[in-house]
Formats: sequence, structure tokens, C-alpha cells
Amino acid sequence: MRRERALLRGVLVAATAFLVVLLPPPLHAPAPAPPAVRDDGRPPAPHADRFDRVLRDAARRTAEHEKARDRADRLRREVERLRAEAKAGEGAGAGERAGRVTQADVERAVAELRAAERRRKGIRDRLWRELEEAQPGFATAGPDGCDLGRRSKPPRKRPAGWVSPAQGHRLTAGWAARGERWRSRHTGQDFAVRAGTPVRAVGPGTVRVIACGDAYGNQVLVRHADGYFTQYAHLSRIDVRPGQRVEAGQRLGTAGATGNATGPHLHFEVRVTPYLGSAVPPLPWLRRHGVPLKLKKG
Repeated sequence: MRRERALLRGVLVAATAFLVVLLPPPLHAPAPAPPAVRDDGRPPAPHADRFDRVLRDAARRTAEHEKARDRADRLRREVERLRAEAKAGEGAGAGERAGRVTQADVERAVAELRAAERRRKGIRDRLWRELEEAQPGFATAGPDGCDLGRRSKPPRKRPAGWVSPAQGHRLTAGWAARGERWRSRHTGQDFAVRAGTPVRAVGPGTVRVIACGDAYGNQVLVRHADGYFTQYAHLSRIDVRPGQRVEAGQRLGTAGATGNATGPHLHFEVRVTPYLGSAVPPLPWLRRHGVPLKLKKG
């Protein structure tokens, strides 16, 4: 009996091993798929939210700067008027000088102007620091990897004043326009032109930044004597280099559709600093510099 039981156990063990080898393994529920990875070039949501807050704060500070600039400009005109009146009254007699502008009046106005300028520069410097921290390395970006042409020269026939950034243009998307292709609002003025149209510096200045590879594609930033920067984006080719001095009307490159663009055009922007987030309305700025534009929009 004992021998029969041992023989039965041996048969059962052998049968079990046979089944384990031949039968397919048990089926398991499929592992959950990994979460989809966003491949649109945007930072993760927390970083995007933080950057959006920086841009909102920068927009408020930029508006503050423009109000301070308006005040300084008014005071500058007032100083010029007072100086002219004081000079005109220098040869007047004692009776005629009563009620006229004195040198003390001029000095008080100059002191007020200097205080307004200090406030404006303080706002700009703080704005610059905050945006530089949020966009490290942009202002020192080099032209590596950009589509570079020959270095341009000043135009043979130099214009008398400031000029439009492109000829034969049609104004399309303007300042503060909204659309799905922009992060929140449009920060410049688009000039619809044919591909390859020369893009020109609107006024004299120094090339501060050449960059490519982001939403603006091939781009050039020029700093002007009044401290403002003009940006020329979506270029098909860049014909200047960082540090190069340019004159009004000098070719910076050619219009194209690099970066976030659906067709050839020039994106023109005016900034208080070289950084995204400090743009001001470009058409009023151009008009202040005497630039005639075809204002018919398409």
C-alpha cells in the first residue's frame, strides 16, 4: 500500500511538470501605457505658468516705463521752452524782465527733468534684470546655426531720416492682436512682403543680438541711441553680425518664414530691453521717429 502511494505521488509530480512545460503561461492584464509626452517645445506646465507670470509683470512694468518716458519728454520740451524764453529776456530792461522766465526757473525745470529720467531708468533697469533672469543667455546669443549671408554695408544713398523696415509691404497682424499662434497676444507689427525682400534697419544703431531656432526664427535686434531695441524676425537670411554698426536703411537680411510663421513676412517689434516681454506699440514709436507708413491694413 505504501509502495502504491509513493508510485502515485511520482506520477502526479511528473504530470504536473509536463503540463508546466507544455501549456502557455497564464495571461496578465496589460501594463498601463506611459503618459503621453508633450513634444511641442513648451516647458512643463509649472515653468510655463511661472514664465507667464513674468511676462504679465513685465507688461505692467513696461507700461509704467512708457508713462515715465512720456513725462520726461514733456519736461524736456518744457526745459527747452524755458531756456528759449530766458535767453530772449536777457537783453530786456528791468521793467520788461518782470514776469519773465529766469535762470532759476530753468534750473528748477532741469532738476525735475533729471528726477523723471532717473525714475524712468530705474524702471527700465528693474525690468531688464527680471527678464534677463527669466531668459538667461538670450542677449549674448551668437549667430551659430543661423542662415548668414555676406555682411552688409551702409546704403550708398543714405536716407535723410528714419525709414520703414521693408518696402512694398502690406500691414497685417498688428499690436495686441490675438490668435492661437501667439502665447497671449501679438507683440509687434507684421509686414507682409515677398520672400527675399530686403529688411532694413529703421534707424542708426548697433546690432545687439542675432539668434535663431525659436518661434521668431532668424532674428536681429538693433539697439538705438534712445535706448530702445528694434527686432526683425522670421528672416530667411541674416546679413549683419553682433556688434556691427548699422545706418538707417541698411540691409539686415531678407524676409522669410522661419520660426512660427505660416508665410513670408517681417515681424517688427520695438522693445525697452532686448528681451521678450518688454515690447511697446511699434507704429506710434515709428511715427515719433518720422517714419511714413502705408496704414491700409489687409
